[in-house]
Amino acid sequence: MRQIKRSIFVAVTAALLAAGCTKGGDGAPAQPEEGVGAEADWSAVGGSTDEAAYSRLGQINASNVGDMGLAWALELPGEVTLEATPIAVAGTIYFSGSYAAVYAVDGATGKLLWRYDPETWKHNPMRMHFSFGANRGVAYEKGKIFVAALDGRLIALDAKTGKELWVAESIPEGAFNISTGAPRVMNGKVIIGNGGADFGARGFVTAFDSETGKQLWRFHTTPGKPEDNKGDPAMEAAAKTWSADFWKRTGGGGTVWNGMTFDPELNRIYIGVGNAGPYDPEARSPGGGDNLYTTSIVALDANTGKYIWHYQQNPRDAWDYKSTPNIVMATLNLEGKPRRVLMHAPTNGFFYVLDRETGKLLNAPGKTTVITWAKGIDMKTGRPIEEPNIRYETGLTEIWPGTVGGHNWQPMSYNPKLGLVYIPIQQIGGRFARGSSASDGAFSVMGLTTEAIVKKEGDGHGYLVAWDPVSQKEVWRVQNANLWNGGTLSTAGSLVFQGTAEGMFNAYNAADGKRLWQFNAGLGIVGAPMSFSIGGKQYVSVLVGYGGTSAAFGKFMDVGWKYKAQPRRLLTFSIDGKAKLPLSPPADFKVHALDDPKLVINEADVAAGRSLSVQCAACHGVGFHATGTPGPDLRESAIALDLESFRTLLKSGALMQNGMPRFEMLTDTQIRQLHAYIRARAREALGTRKASGDAGPMPKL
Repeated sequence: MRQIKRSIFVAVTAALLAAGCTKGGDGAPAQPEEGVGAEADWSAVGGSTDEAAYSRLGQINASNVGDMGLAWALELPGEVTLEATPIAVAGTIYFSGSYAAVYAVDGATGKLLWRYDPETWKHNPMRMHFSFGANRGVAYEKGKIFVAALDGRLIALDAKTGKELWVAESIPEGAFNISTGAPRVMNGKVIIGNGGADFGARGFVTAFDSETGKQLWRFHTTPGKPEDNKGDPAMEAAAKTWSADFWKRTGGGGTVWNGMTFDPELNRIYIGVGNAGPYDPEARSPGGGDNLYTTSIVALDANTGKYIWHYQQNPRDAWDYKSTPNIVMATLNLEGKPRRVLMHAPTNGFFYVLDRETGKLLNAPGKTTVITWAKGIDMKTGRPIEEPNIRYETGLTEIWPGTVGGHNWQPMSYNPKLGLVYIPIQQIGGRFARGSSASDGAFSVMGLTTEAIVKKEGDGHGYLVAWDPVSQKEVWRVQNANLWNGGTLSTAGSLVFQGTAEGMFNAYNAADGKRLWQFNAGLGIVGAPMSFSIGGKQYVSVLVGYGGTSAAFGKFMDVGWKYKAQPRRLLTFSIDGKAKLPLSPPADFKVHALDDPKLVINEADVAAGRSLSVQCAACHGVGFHATGTPGPDLRESAIALDLESFRTLLKSGALMQNGMPRFEMLTDTQIRQLHAYIRARAREALGTRKASGDAGPMPKL
């Protein structure tokens, strides 16, 4: 791992931090601390309602973190991708697994107290076709735990027993939406959004009564039919930014699948709206239009769900950009005045500071990564100053950042003592062209082909970036070995924690980025850590389960993990922790492909199977270049070696409980074609067939 420092400054000590006598690196001023972060309890995914992912605990600090060790580890059999940040309330840790199973664990000992499984595979198996298994967490309020299942059920559980208290359907029947995000609570209400924009689903958020599960209100993020919009000022205004009949072709996208921040002071909920769908703006809204409220932050009244303001970061999105990363709420001293702000680093690469009351820009957004789609942001209008020909007007566009970011869903964190934000960044480009592609590295969906590209210096890496939101400048940067890494936790002990794709859990000095501590977790980490205290003792916990969109990016996110070879775990650390982590199989980049040399492959079937494989890529990899999760490498599968065994599995749904849907809609001809493509890719891996190329697509959850 190579560390890059772009500013040179003296690191502050933990004692000075505790006293509040600090400045951020490179002169960044300390900022108001009141109300920021979590204390003994980590009661929400982002620590508290501000989503700052900041712990006020300082027992573990820059001077003693070298003495931190593993307190305990809990193995999680059956889990694959683990994206959640656990929460901790009164000594108990709660978190969700791959398909929204909920766990309650004693925070001091690691003893499993109870487990609840929503059994999506049994309740609504068709939803499993729209996403790989992933869930980003749970919410807590007044003795209840809330989780959203993939099929859209919002479930309330008794926090002590795990008993199901109520279930509410948050997605209407027939809609193509799915739920993978963490609910948020807001004074007796629980709110949940959903995904599905990539399929053209219409986005919305829904609030329910946390005691009864009764639906209280719903806000749509894109307009509907004219008769549905009538009388709703927010939808009538949005409809003017779309073509008149767009709703006949698509729901518009704009799903809210991650970032939501509740402001108890103003009684508002700020929602981060996702990409438009389909990606091609001429396919969804011919002739122009900003396409509100896609790729926007929207402020809503928490009691009624009524629109208050919006800020659109990418008008007429054409690249799967999204405003779904976490939205951090704080007070910043700007131009000598305290301002209530929202801080946001979306996938488009800019960093925004907005006024919480009005949604107006407060300073000129800075560039957190390589950006080629815009020169900057116009401070008078708030609109991006776009480069020409970025919407594939000339047939093909190459653009930075690609759709994975910039900053994606992995949470950034904010330390008010240093006045710095810590952002997990990805640097990789994207290529877009209308029409389909025969390339094994491209991803064609709804008339548009997308592909990941690595061309610029620094591409293909993830970075931990410390950012000064007042000066809008980078303070320091650490380059990670691989692209897809975990979210961050910052603490009052002048520490930043982050896990990496190759399985290292790191602690850095928050002021200068120097790595102070490292632990080999034995498997890549994509979720964010958290910290809590029991009996005056501070702990740090993180879920270990590499995955998410990694399979869909093929070789760019392949770090050698094999499907279910390495155990998924919850790890918890403390000063003088003495537990030992059992060894797990190391990374393995070799493809142990199987083949039947006697099988004759029909090239027409291979070509057809390549096109069909788009529905397999999210779990088994683009071009069947698997990354070890969420699904196995089919080139290595004995079941996929034999056509009849393969057909039986797809038709029967025998592995549905493991996350493998039943593909009853596929014909025998299509199954034969998929089989031929798998066999061709296996032979390419063995070197007995000429390779046709493997780049990497740009879909996401």
